[in-house]
Amino acid sequence: MVKQGLRWLLSRLFRVRLNGIDNYHKAGERVLIVANHTSYLDPILLWVFLPDDVTFAINTQIARQWWVRPGLWFSKVFPMDPMQPLSIKALTHYVKEGRKAAIFPEGRITVTGALMKIYEGAGLIADKAGARVLPVRIDGAQYTPVSRLRGVVRQRWFPPISINILPPQAIDLPPESHGHDRRHLAGFLLSDIMSDMVFETGNHRQTLFAALLDARKIHGGGHVLLEDVQRKPLNYNRLIAQILALGEKLAAETEAGETVGLLLPNLNSTVAALFGLQIHGRVPAMLNFSTGVKQMASALTTAQIKTLVTARRFVENAKLEDTVATLATQARILYLEDLAAGIGKQDKLRALATAFTAETWYARQAHRPGADDPAVVLFTSGSEGEPKGVVLSHQNLLANREQLAARLDLNARDTILNALPMFHAFGLTAGTLLPLLNGMYTFLYPSPLHYRIIPEVAYEINATLLFGTNTFLAGYAKHAHPYDFYSVRYVFAGAEKLQADTRKLWADKFGLRILEGYGATETSPILSANTPMFYKEGTVGRFMPGVQWRLEPVAGVEGGGRLHVAGPNIMLGYLKPERPGELQPPASVFGVGWYDTGDIVHVDEEGFVTILGRVKRFAKIGGEMVSLGVIEELAARLWPGHLHAAVTVPDEKKGERIVLASQAKDAHRNALAKEAQRLGYTELYQPKAVRILKELPLLPTGKVDYPTLTAQIRADEVEA
Repeated sequence: MVKQGLRWLLSRLFRVRLNGIDNYHKAGERVLIVANHTSYLDPILLWVFLPDDVTFAINTQIARQWWVRPGLWFSKVFPMDPMQPLSIKALTHYVKEGRKAAIFPEGRITVTGALMKIYEGAGLIADKAGARVLPVRIDGAQYTPVSRLRGVVRQRWFPPISINILPPQAIDLPPESHGHDRRHLAGFLLSDIMSDMVFETGNHRQTLFAALLDARKIHGGGHVLLEDVQRKPLNYNRLIAQILALGEKLAAETEAGETVGLLLPNLNSTVAALFGLQIHGRVPAMLNFSTGVKQMASALTTAQIKTLVTARRFVENAKLEDTVATLATQARILYLEDLAAGIGKQDKLRALATAFTAETWYARQAHRPGADDPAVVLFTSGSEGEPKGVVLSHQNLLANREQLAARLDLNARDTILNALPMFHAFGLTAGTLLPLLNGMYTFLYPSPLHYRIIPEVAYEINATLLFGTNTFLAGYAKHAHPYDFYSVRYVFAGAEKLQADTRKLWADKFGLRILEGYGATETSPILSANTPMFYKEGTVGRFMPGVQWRLEPVAGVEGGGRLHVAGPNIMLGYLKPERPGELQPPASVFGVGWYDTGDIVHVDEEGFVTILGRVKRFAKIGGEMVSLGVIEELAARLWPGHLHAAVTVPDEKKGERIVLASQAKDAHRNALAKEAQRLGYTELYQPKAVRILKELPLLPTGKVDYPTLTAQIRADEVEA
């Protein structure tokens, strides 16, 4: 009677939705129910809405609290002291007898809004009891005043709550694992189950604009979240109004389904143009303005772009007048200044009024896209030929955002400084979309190359999160004051290998550990990342939830393979120069939908990924595969703080030979040979020559431009 009454009351107050009840019945009798812990309501919600009389494992100290005792009269409780191993053994025996028990593996209510650390004991209980694990995600209770997120999220009475029951799983451990190793591995597997649960119950089956509207519901229309160098901060309501107003003007100048080029830096108006095109069924294509007119003209042709949106002020400041004049022979140029001049006072008022009921307006749009429709076109660097267009769907981008949110404790208190351009997948997804859709304040800076200014901006805005490449992060650290990054919680590195000297410099100067990740434009972009809870130096972390991976054997490479991936964040396909406008879905030796990264990696027993090198970054010498990346690491150990790059030149006897290009004036082949011998590498890892260069050619992302460098070295070889 009490349970039924509470169910009726909670259903009406919180509009509770119970999803996946079939999974509960499939779990069987011997079950360990594991749930995230969002608020003091959680055990009540599970007791009221789950069938059967589930036993709750509860901390003995909490069980003594006066406000908990009344609940103990109505439910089955198994008191546990987490500091006593005998408690774990007793609960294991209890479950093993064919009972269902519920436990919160985090051991405490979240104070971040994300998963806290997962205690290994819960995984060990499931393993020893031979029980199936039933993941249950509680979502919505974190916004109530009885959570512990005051000041972290916008709390209110009676938000909607969902209880999501996922399919039961088994914790299968190798029979040879014992003792501490087995307990540790069980904890790892349970952590994966919990983070997978958070990802799977996220809503990535919608459009980016729909997700933006959902974020406004959570954080409030007056929540300030976006600012650029013009220092005019926007809250959700004003951003949505800008999107609607600019979108209407862009729609009048373009056709439904058209791919429209954006040649713009990191600005509030760039975000408005991106979403403004999408809400009317147009596909924005982000042009990389640092690649040169030839590559941009090729991109226009490949994506069949007839209209290009830019800004006069940007064109003048970036000295792109000649470039835009050339592109104007292929596409019609629209300037933001002209579009803004056409937005009158009445237009602005109408857009602001519509913004308050944008959900209704959006639902009625005839050309509104779906989750699987193209959301954006990005372009590869074109360093190995003409750039390819990478078509990413709304689901691709939202899935990657959900994958990150499942592994990291990011919340609306964070402040992101994003200097990575939006034509860069990392800058678009992690630096722009992730914070916009999670209520985080984002400051957009137009260039990552301002090494002296960016640390000052980070200090001024109290940045808590930074994104960058190794090259950029090394530049910031070199010029920054030791206190400039005082407020920073996390620094993320991607797009190129993080060098040991950069990692050490950040740790020594700022006391910050850089979290290295890995991905590709084709994967939206993040595939793996180190996190505060799962970190291993020298690796690029563990795969994101929802990512499937397989290794293709490579002749001559031991302990690794060529990485292929599949999952909801994998691109819709390529647009290639030889077949303009025609989408070519990804496919590899493992089938359609799989993407061949072209990287050779090693994955250890805990799931940490080590990049051994690109397939193209291996030299074949006398039939043996030699990683050029290893030679660069050897050089970095000897001469830290300088750029080094290993390339190959033809060799009549052995097919190829290795040449190291270095900016270190004292770099010498003999020193490198001794270091290679000391670390146990064969003579194959000793370059035949070392070339000292004042500057190494770089791509706009900060990576070494290997094709240009190789051509330069080979030309010098011919002249010599």
